[in-house]
Amino acid sequence: MTFKIGLLGFGVVGTGTAKILLDPFGRHPVLKEITIGRVGVRSLDKPREIELSPHLLTTDLESIVTDPEIDIIVELLGGLEPARSLILQAIASGKHVVTANKAVIARFGDEIYAKANEKGVYVLLEAAVGGGIPVIKPLKQSLGANRISSIMGIVNGTTNYILTEMSQKGADFSEVLAKAQELGYAEADPTADVDGFDAADKIAILASLGFGGRVKREDVYCEGIRQVSAVDIAYADRLGFVIKLLAIAKDTVKEDSDTLELRVHPTLVPKIHPLANANGVYNAILVEGEPLGQVMFYGPGAGGGPTASAVVSDVMNIVGILKSSGKTKELDPLLSCVHQHYCQIAPMEDLSTRFYARFLCRDVPGVIGHLGMAFGDHGVSLESVVQIGIRGDLAEIVVVTHDVREGNFRNALVAIDSLEAIDSIPSILRVL
Repeated sequence: MTFKIGLLGFGVVGTGTAKILLDPFGRHPVLKEITIGRVGVRSLDKPREIELSPHLLTTDLESIVTDPEIDIIVELLGGLEPARSLILQAIASGKHVVTANKAVIARFGDEIYAKANEKGVYVLLEAAVGGGIPVIKPLKQSLGANRISSIMGIVNGTTNYILTEMSQKGADFSEVLAKAQELGYAEADPTADVDGFDAADKIAILASLGFGGRVKREDVYCEGIRQVSAVDIAYADRLGFVIKLLAIAKDTVKEDSDTLELRVHPTLVPKIHPLANANGVYNAILVEGEPLGQVMFYGPGAGGGPTASAVVSDVMNIVGILKSSGKTKELDPLLSCVHQHYCQIAPMEDLSTRFYARFLCRDVPGVIGHLGMAFGDHGVSLESVVQIGIRGDLAEIVVVTHDVREGNFRNALVAIDSLEAIDSIPSILRVL
């Protein structure tokens, strides 16, 4: 049997996908039964790394998703539209879908999976999170016997590269961002990456899989790295931490509760933590469950080769099922989406975590005592208080708290900010 795929998009990942399919030697034998049926492109005249037969190329993407000879649609366009509409058209035409589009799945997964289940087709998305790191299928299958308690990780290579460079070279955010754009690690408009939106899309998907319920993307608390300074990275280092943009999904572990903590924000990570040494453009995802304990997935989180590897693995999964069971409408529950309910998301003010805060204080007697008293009045216990030095005519004081309810901590900051001895609070970061 031969199975035909329709590629929507022929950029870096599309080209990487075609390279694998056109060169099956030394790979799994099922690849020899997969052929490229059609390829949707924006321009027919653009020079390409791989020369395909001209009759395979078309700018009419709708003709690919409705082509009766195509078995599997591979959507690699990115963005919300026309990707969403084309995926839904493909499903309506009875096609299985493989996508690398985390934004579409995070926002419209409910609609897409409902239609896919109605039509009896698969929508697989290994490439949407973690690039070449296999994490989607392990959450669905290998770890399915576990009761997942937390999923946290570094899921955006651009921000990890920026924070790594700032840490290792003492550079400022804007300087490293410019370098990342020059190297192609960051887009001309880096908003999705540096403001945490990309990571929020990914943790919404991982949380849905890990905790067995649908997640509304707008419920994910999202904070980026623009406010992280070289000063804070240096102070974190002195205190035994590195700063990473973490995406976190945690069960609140309350009886009779289906509530999750779901958030993205820069975080001080202890240097001995498994995630602390994931540097550069690499991703790392730490999953904790019972009875397994902890397992970490680590590897290249983006790029043509790694992402194409994940895309083709999904295509092979679908082909394997079609070969063994024919074109049955009965979906494998370990590969399809069976979620029905929405997870409740805990408000951030109820979050319990540690905090790092940096204060610029007027150099007056008793300022540390005033800070300690204000925190104590709001139930905030301090792990450490360090006067770093003098910045101009202001004393710089860094505080790290014990675990505290975020609402209490924020109320304490309001009280502290009103103190005459406090000039400003330039930095507030959470601590793992």
